[in-house]
Amino acid sequence: MKIKFVIILIFLAFLKVEFSHSQHSTKFIEITKNLKPIDSITKIKKFRKGGVKEISKFLVFEYGEYTYEIVSGKQQLFDKKGRLFYEVFYGNFGNLIYQKQFIFSAILNLCIIFITLSNFSTNLYVTIPTPFNKKPFEFTVGFRKTFFIFPIAYFLTYISVSVGNFNLGVFSMLLIGLTCFSYYSKIENEYFVWNYNLSSKEFLIEKTKTCLIYFTILSLPVIITLSISFFREIDILIIFILLCYAYLTAIVLAKYSSFPNEMNMSQGILIAISFMFPPILLVFIPLFYSQSVKKLNTVLQ
Repeated sequence: MKIKFVIILIFLAFLKVEFSHSQHSTKFIEITKNLKPIDSITKIKKFRKGGVKEISKFLVFEYGEYTYEIVSGKQQLFDKKGRLFYEVFYGNFGNLIYQKQFIFSAILNLCIIFITLSNFSTNLYVTIPTPFNKKPFEFTVGFRKTFFIFPIAYFLTYISVSVGNFNLGVFSMLLIGLTCFSYYSKIENEYFVWNYNLSSKEFLIEKTKTCLIYFTILSLPVIITLSISFFREIDILIIFILLCYAYLTAIVLAKYSSFPNEMNMSQGILIAISFMFPPILLVFIPLFYSQSVKKLNTVLQ
C-alpha cells in the first residue's frame, strides 16, 4: 500500500505542467483565421506595498469598429515576497496552452520525502486523541487514520492567503470534505444501529446532522480564514460549503441505502455520476433517503 501511494505521489509531483487542449468550432476558426493583432500590451498589477503581484501580456485585435484586448502568452503570479508561484501560457486568442503550479509540486515532493523516510510498520501503538466523542464512530476512527491531512489542509490555507490564491484555499476546504466523505465507506454492525432506539427517519437525521456539524468544526479554521482574507469571494465560498454539505449528506444516505450490506456497485456509480454533474444530487439524495428508510425499518422501529 505504501509503495503504491509513493508511486502515485511521484507521478503527481512530476506533473508540474497541466495541459489543456481547446476545441474550437468551425465558426470560431472562420472568424479568427484572418484576424491579426495590431498591438501588444504588458500589464503589471502590484500589491498595496508596491511589490509585483501579476504580469500579463495581451494582444490587441481589431474587429469591425471595435478593438479587443485578449490575454495571450505568458501570465505570471507572484506572492508578497516576490516569489513566482504560478505561471500560465495562453494562445493568441486566450485559449489555455498549459500552466505550471510550483507550490503544489513542492508540497507533493515534501510528502514523498516524508512518506519514503517514515516507517509505518512500527509496532508502537499510540492512541491519537480526537475532538469528537464516542458517538460519531465514523469520525473517531476516520480522524485517527487521516489526522495528518488536516495540518496539510490548514497549511495550504495559510499559503493561499500569503500568495493571494483563493482557489488554493477552496481546495484545502474540499480536501477536508473529501476526507470526511471517506469516513462513511464502511457499514457498522446492526446492533450499533439498533442501539440508537430511534425511528429510521430520526436516525438518518441524527447521522446527517452529526456528519455536517463535525465537518464544519474541522473546516472552520479554513472557512473563517478565507472569509476574512477573500471577503469579495465569500459568495463562491458559500456555494462550495453547501456543495460539501450536499455530498456528505448523499454519502451518509447512500451508506444505509443497502443496509446491513456495504454500498454496492450501483450506489458507487451514482455517486461517481454526481461528481461529474453535481445538480443530479437533487435526485440522488431523495432516492438514497427512501432506500435507507426501507432498509433501516427492519432494525429500527
